[in-house]
Amino acid sequence: MKSNLDNYLKYWRVIRKFVQVQYKLTQCDLDMLFFLYSEKYFGRDKFDEFDKLLGWDVMRFQRLVKEEWLVKFRNQVGKRKALYKLTHKAESMIQSVYRKLSGEEIPVSSVGNRIFMKNVPYTDKVYRDMILDMNKTIKQRRHPAP
Repeated sequence: MKSNLDNYLKYWRVIRKFVQVQYKLTQCDLDMLFFLYSEKYFGRDKFDEFDKLLGWDVMRFQRLVKEEWLVKFRNQVGKRKALYKLTHKAESMIQSVYRKLSGEEIPVSSVGNRIFMKNVPYTDKVYRDMILDMNKTIKQRRHPAP
């Protein structure tokens, strides 16, 4: 019998799409934020280390700072390098992803989920249907029928 941990990533694609649309992030941005999540503080060198694996975007670091996903924790002083950390916004978003992977439902209102707005691309409408199915499965798992 499979446990819920065996299906932990079953809806990863749906959850990832929700996060990308909701927060206007690219897949590479999301991957970078997940990589940095375990780092309390990090230098630009740690960022660049993982950035080599991602699609080429010379402005990624500056953009993530500008969009308030990263914040400078300590300025460079002499030989001490500048340190950065994830903002509260970034940490909250990542914790939300983990909760959804653990079985929290994705919101289905246009206020809480841009995918449920009226004028969205066709692909978002397909994901909308999958979110509804996913939430239904989560509810059934939580309250199984006798």
